[in-house]
Amino acid sequence: MKKHRFFLTGIISLSCLAFCVLASVACGAKSVGFQTVIRSLFHLGESSFDANVVQARIPRTVFGVLAGAALSISGALMQAITRNPIADPSILGVNTGASLFVVFGIAFLHINKGIQYIGLAFAGAALTAILVYGLASIGHGGATPIKLALAGAAASTALQSLVNTIMLPSTQVMDQFRFWQTGSISGADWADIRLLLPCFVIGFFLSIFLAPSLNALALGDDAATGLGLNVPLIRASSALAGVLLCASTTALAGPIGFVGLMIPHLMRLLLGPDMRKILPLSAVGGACLLLFADVLGRILGRPGELESGIVTALIGAPVFIFIIRKAKVSSL
Repeated sequence: MKKHRFFLTGIISLSCLAFCVLASVACGAKSVGFQTVIRSLFHLGESSFDANVVQARIPRTVFGVLAGAALSISGALMQAITRNPIADPSILGVNTGASLFVVFGIAFLHINKGIQYIGLAFAGAALTAILVYGLASIGHGGATPIKLALAGAAASTALQSLVNTIMLPSTQVMDQFRFWQTGSISGADWADIRLLLPCFVIGFFLSIFLAPSLNALALGDDAATGLGLNVPLIRASSALAGVLLCASTTALAGPIGFVGLMIPHLMRLLLGPDMRKILPLSAVGGACLLLFADVLGRILGRPGELESGIVTALIGAPVFIFIIRKAKVSSL
């Protein structure tokens, strides 16, 4: 029964992804029919106006698939290693840490290349993750789910104030940073995809390799140690994969929140706690959600568009409140 549910969920998720991909290349300021989209995809040399519109949207769509999958896997990993149903790069302040290092690089190091954004975002995200976990571990009970959320909120607020302190005095820095900060895949091109793809491949396959160990870790540290696992190494490796996926996406697309919160939680409700199932289908679901948010932003914002980070926040905030009400957290 569980195997049938996994395959059914996979088929539905892949079908939704195929529809979202078609919608992403069809919808925008200039809408194109699905028949024209399919014809243009299979005849790349076609030079009609509609075909050129479709081909210009392909990099944005491919980047959206990779970015959504990366954010969702990152959220699933963070939820697994912290045993926290509300863990997410945006909730734990990891996105804000990446933002701080990026704005620092823009203001003082004059960065302008994607690889420089990725390097600084990775450093900021990793240090913030360590800081938040350290703060939550202080006191009785260790890093409980609610303490992690509170530590993440506190760190995010403090780091955001530093971002504003660096950004506001300089008009040039503020102009360069403010469009990045909203979170969007609208400006993605093939160069961004070439930068994101290696980070995604490494993070994805590392997470899949660690999935059985994460299942054992869910039984508790003592049980996992009894099964012969190196618990600190598993946690560190999983955190590394999660931060790499989150930081590389944040560096190129800006801080897009709630994707890593909603999709892994949904997959866990549908499939149970098995990370071997949750991780791959979270990747598909995350790609669907980000492409859907991007398409919805184009439709709602016509003749312009709403940034996808704004749309995911509008969708994700009610879901976050629902999860908070449902989650069984015992103490501060």
